[in-house]
Amino acid sequence: MTSLLHSLISNRLSIPAGQVERTVGLLDGGATIPFISRYRKEMTGGLDEVQIGDIKDCYEKLRELAKRKETILATIAEEGKLTAELKKRIDDSWDGAELEDLYLPYRPRRLTRAETARRKGLEPLAQIIMRQDAHDLRAQAQRFVAGEIKDADEALQGARDIIAEQVSEDENARRTVRSAFARTAVITSKVVKGKNEEGDKYRDYFDFSEPLSRCSSHRLLALRRGEAEGILRVNITPDTEGCLERLRRRFVKGRNESSGHVSEAVDDAFKRLLKPSVETEFANLSKARADTEAIRVFAQNLRQLLLAPPLGQRRVLAIDPGYRTGCKLVCLDAQGNLLHNETVYPHPPRGQAAKAVAKISHLVSTYAIEAIAIGNGTAGRETEQFIAGIRFDRKINIFAVSENGASIYSASKTAREEFPDYDVTVRGAVSIGRRLTDPLAELVKIDPKSIGVGQYQHDVDQTLLKKSLDRTVESCVNLVGVNVNTASRYLLTYVSGLGQALAQNIVDYRTEHGPFRNRRELMHVPRMGTRAFEQSAGFLRIEGGDNALDNSAVHPERYPLVQHMARDLNCTVEALIANKDLKKKLRLESYTSADTGMPTLLDIMAELDKPGRDPRQSIHVLAFDPSVKTVEDLRPGQILPGIVTNITNFGCFVDIGIKENGLVHISEMADRYVADPTRLVAVHQHVTVKVLSTDTARRRVQLTMKGL
Repeated sequence: MTSLLHSLISNRLSIPAGQVERTVGLLDGGATIPFISRYRKEMTGGLDEVQIGDIKDCYEKLRELAKRKETILATIAEEGKLTAELKKRIDDSWDGAELEDLYLPYRPRRLTRAETARRKGLEPLAQIIMRQDAHDLRAQAQRFVAGEIKDADEALQGARDIIAEQVSEDENARRTVRSAFARTAVITSKVVKGKNEEGDKYRDYFDFSEPLSRCSSHRLLALRRGEAEGILRVNITPDTEGCLERLRRRFVKGRNESSGHVSEAVDDAFKRLLKPSVETEFANLSKARADTEAIRVFAQNLRQLLLAPPLGQRRVLAIDPGYRTGCKLVCLDAQGNLLHNETVYPHPPRGQAAKAVAKISHLVSTYAIEAIAIGNGTAGRETEQFIAGIRFDRKINIFAVSENGASIYSASKTAREEFPDYDVTVRGAVSIGRRLTDPLAELVKIDPKSIGVGQYQHDVDQTLLKKSLDRTVESCVNLVGVNVNTASRYLLTYVSGLGQALAQNIVDYRTEHGPFRNRRELMHVPRMGTRAFEQSAGFLRIEGGDNALDNSAVHPERYPLVQHMARDLNCTVEALIANKDLKKKLRLESYTSADTGMPTLLDIMAELDKPGRDPRQSIHVLAFDPSVKTVEDLRPGQILPGIVTNITNFGCFVDIGIKENGLVHISEMADRYVADPTRLVAVHQHVTVKVLSTDTARRRVQLTMKGL
């Protein structure tokens, strides 16, 4: 069975079977995707995280299908209907829809119209009709008139119900209808009577029709949301006449009286049983495809957000802006610890601008502030302009920081544990400041769905969404690496091989014993076994420790190899790291072995060149156009700087310094066809846009990037 699954995965993903087999072996052994992709390249043939993740997903689905087959076989066997031919067909099938079609005639029956007719003894009459060679069919039906069956018409109706169910359970019939849906299905929507005003945001779908195969994921999810809210009535319909014609050709064999009854039963089977069943199937399939696409875009946006450039360890004044409630100020040290907090009121209704200037200047001086982070929510732009007008005694960079999810964090159990003595406003301001210094370390504390870089995130399959986003967070954390002596338990939780319990144990251990001096000391952490150490050690960094390699992505299992290199050059490991000329003298091919190939050796050399390097880019300040404060200030043709805040299938949203983000539709992103916006822009990317139009009533702004 195992080798068969490997072969199936290989065929489905177009990855050589040997690579699949070795990857599955590593996964079954408890290895994580980041560990396999980074430290087992020779075994996998250099598969990346996406490919390994695909193998894992495909393997899990096939194992679930294998369990389903066992259940089906056992159920049919219990009924005494499992023939050798049927068993072989089920054993050979690895298509979920085909498997359910094979099982359908044997499933435990609920009380359908056909089952009721069978219990009345009408199955023989149905068989007579299906042969389509009987004469005087009404006389034949009259023989079944007895008990609950009052007359020949009722007997014939019951027989047709049995035939209709047989047609609906026929494999080829279902395949015919599926084929029609795949080729000709059209999805339509109509507004529910009386819901026009309530569902105004769905106005584009009040009378909507489009081939299902061409319906984009965002439109399909919008239709399904409108349906769920009771605003829209959505249907998927194939070419009905063409479908019925093919079914009649299959089942209707003549032009006599019996054939007429079969034709009537076929029509009933299609309209009452087959079409609703296959429509539900295609609705689920199209929804699943839309979910997959939306989740892909969401995960890609999240990845870009988590890997946003960090300011690094700086002393920060963070501001959560507001009008009536004031601006919450917090001063953070270089490690993100809260030093001071208070509130100022520079904006109406209080308008205490002078007092606010004096207070902010005092805080910047007293706490040696190096940068100012301002939340981009309500009053964010006004606060940014206010701060920019203050003359400090030195240059202080000002950054606008996304507030998405900050309110979720500030009210969370995590925030209460971190700041039990402070209210939600202070916690929110702290989160804004920490997002500037290290976005990844701060954002891992928030449910990814609340970060605001998705589309229809509450409408897609929540299990798949969580799985994808958790995998994305894990990938980002392990790509960057984690300082084991400063990381929070929330960040440590996502390190390969750790999890919540071990992450907490690491924090408790360093609290009791002080900073870790080397990676081997991690083995003293309670419940840190050999496997957990193997999976996590390469992603945990120790700055200024006993071993220079501990601040690199070189895995401890490769330390002897690096030491061997140093001995060959008659130098220390520290000297090898520091001297590029020494490294150039190494002949890497001489260090290859059965389990160490050139991919691993090249990774090691890259780490020795820049141990502890951060793969994220450097942060830059963006200055918005000072003349633009509200949507009313915009004019068609204006060229403005902006920041990409979200990416969807139909384009991207850009912050141009006003409350409303502008939309760059996919057709306005370039002078060429763009199939995937994520290939052109990234979240947090600085871009230049031109205003196409504004709708002040609906607060909408249309932008273009063409020619810029």
